[in-house]
Amino acid sequence: MRVLLVEDHPNIALPLKEGLTKEGFVVEVEHDGILGEWRALEDDWDVIVLDIMLPGRNGYDILKAIRRRKIWTPVLMLTAKDGEYDQTDAFDLGADDYLNKPFSFMVLVARLRALVRRGKPKRPVVLEVGDLSLDPTTCEVRRNGTLIALTTREYGIVHHLMRHADEVVSKMSILDHVWDPSYEGSENIVEVYVGQIRKKIDTPFGCTTLLTVRGHGYRITAAGPGAAT
Repeated sequence: MRVLLVEDHPNIALPLKEGLTKEGFVVEVEHDGILGEWRALEDDWDVIVLDIMLPGRNGYDILKAIRRRKIWTPVLMLTAKDGEYDQTDAFDLGADDYLNKPFSFMVLVARLRALVRRGKPKRPVVLEVGDLSLDPTTCEVRRNGTLIALTTREYGIVHHLMRHADEVVSKMSILDHVWDPSYEGSENIVEVYVGQIRKKIDTPFGCTTLLTVRGHGYRITAAGPGAAT
């Protein structure tokens, strides 16, 4: 089982390589993002372990490059970064698993074996609601072919709503799936983002797809008449 480990800290990378080798993996290590991306794109791997904070090129950019080339090798991401978007971003960009540092070595081994058993997944399906489309591989949202520029948070909300197209999705569900678990602010922040999203995906195109279901939440549906209040 060939593993590419892209990790810039030797005190993490070397013990991981030694431990994984003892567990029967064949491990190659790169310590910077540029070389890591090149190896990920040019060689064949059973699984890639990818740190997020890397010199030269970060793990998110490497992951995007891998998926853009239609390489579906399972990717497990590692990070000590404690940002708001890390886990959501990793999965939205096409990661298959995610571990926060510090982590249990045996948990890492178990997850890598599970990913190898699962094998390379098929290309993620593009989500479509009417003429609105979302490609999880490129993180691009388009209306009738026109690219719509969204922030990371806006993209996460649209992604969650499109996965539940024609269903009513509560503010709490959106917070649970898009915001960091440590967020303790008001759920009304969702209203602010929904308003911004409408101005991007609906208003310029003269349509209404993102609807408010008063007292319950939001629903995204094919373009048509209705109040987007």
